[in-house]
This record gives sequence, structure tokens and C-alpha cells, in this order.
Amino acid sequence: MNLPSTRQLMFAFAIAAVPAGVLAAPAAELWSFWERSDETSDEQVDHGAWQTLLDAYLVATGDNRTLFRYKAVSSGDRAALDAYVAGLTDVDPRSLARAEQLPYWINLYNALTVQVVLNHPDETSILDMGGGFFRPGPWNDDVARIAGQDVTLNDIEHRILRPIWNDQRIHFAVNCASIGCPNLAPRAYTRSNTPELLDAGQHDYLHHPRGLSLDDSGRLTLSSIFDWYVADFGGNTAALLGYLASQRPDLVDDLTNYAGRIRYEYDWSLNQAPAEGKD
Repeated sequence: MNLPSTRQLMFAFAIAAVPAGVLAAPAAELWSFWERSDETSDEQVDHGAWQTLLDAYLVATGDNRTLFRYKAVSSGDRAALDAYVAGLTDVDPRSLARAEQLPYWINLYNALTVQVVLNHPDETSILDMGGGFFRPGPWNDDVARIAGQDVTLNDIEHRILRPIWNDQRIHFAVNCASIGCPNLAPRAYTRSNTPELLDAGQHDYLHHPRGLSLDDSGRLTLSSIFDWYVADFGGNTAALLGYLASQRPDLVDDLTNYAGRIRYEYDWSLNQAPAEGKD
């Protein structure tokens, strides 16, 4: 009998660990250090450099998705991204008004994620970037130091954004560089446009098959986001279906009366656009 090699066993264990790590999505648990804000502040953070990068490398597809041309990013634009992130991390967001903090954290999360991908040019899924043997992906890696604190992507999403704002639309704003993920917005978030962009991200995802679809037999398929974070969408299946019905009035009867099994799917392939076409 041919026994599996150590390498084969390690690979098998790593693959087996992916679903468990993904399904055990972090709860929203406030990191109280970041709860403070200054509502008297009128300071605005400049996100112009991030907008320039989005204009240069984000591609809108014909089926209402956005992809990023990671392989086309020039050395100069990579330096601009690094400088933008460094500038954000030099800001203490606790000194900002709450309405300025939200775009700060969303843009920082998305810019840091692009940095992660650029740091792993040979990988085809973010699950293979960073992390550890039983912890796929980079989400628990320290990716920034802000106000003297080491911060991870999971910290930003699950210990700052979700518990402070309690807004399910945040799930459609932070981008994990994957095909199954909600779109990376083509506009940088700002104090003035954040409500509009949050609504647009929610609408676009829930009107795309990777977010929600009903096949000809009436079977419902949803993004795994709604399985992992059902607590943010009402806490149970009935409440989730009610939320979805409120966002999809064209399917309100199908969703309100749905009694079948829900299929959850997610595509972790990199949201990579072809590098061609850079000016």
C-alpha cells in the first residue's frame, strides 16, 4: 500500500481547514479603543490618491461586476498606493467625526487588501496569501499600525466597522479581492458620498447572481456572506428572507414564501482583470 507523503497530508489538512476557517466567521466584537470620535471635528481625509488608482485599474464588466488589473499596476502607482496607506495610518481616526471615520476605515480596508494582493503576485486566491497553516488568508495578519496599535483586516471589519456602525451594508463595501465578493466600488468613499455608495453596493450585489438567484425550479442560491453573517441580517433564516425581500421587490413573493433549502456559494478566485489596456 502506498502511504501519502508528508506533503500530501499537509495539503489535505490545509484544504480541509479552509471551510472551517471560513465558516467560523468572526463575530462583531467591539475594540473599545476605536470607539471614540470627535463630533466637533470638520477634518476631512484626502482619498484622492485612492480614487486615482481606482480610475486607472478598476474595470467594470458587462455583467455588473468590477475587477482590478493587479498585474498592470506600475511601480509608480504601487508607490502611490503605499504612500496613501501610510498617510492614512498616520491619522488617528479617533480625532475624526463619526461620519468621516466610516469612509476612512472602508477605504483603508480596501487599499490594504489591494496591497496584500500586490505582495503575492503569483497567487490566484486571497486564501493563499498570508495567514498560517490552519488560518488561510491574510485577515489575521498585522497589516497596519495606527495610533500605536497593530491592526489586522479582521480588526477593521469585525472589531471596528461592524460593531460601531451596526449596518449590514458594510458587508457590501469592504472587498476581499474575490469574484464572489461584492464589488470594489469605483469611487473612493467620502463623508458626502458614503450613504449613496453603501446603498449602491447593496443594490448591485443583491441584483447579481453571485449575491442572490432563483433557478427555474425556484431553488434559492445565496452568497455565503448571508450564511456566515446571518446575525447581521436578522439572526435567522426567516429574518434573512425578509431582508432580502425588502431589497428585491421583484421577488418579494418568492422570497417571503420560500420554504425550501437554501444553497450557499462563494467563489474565492481572485477578482483579477486582464492587464492589457493600460494607458
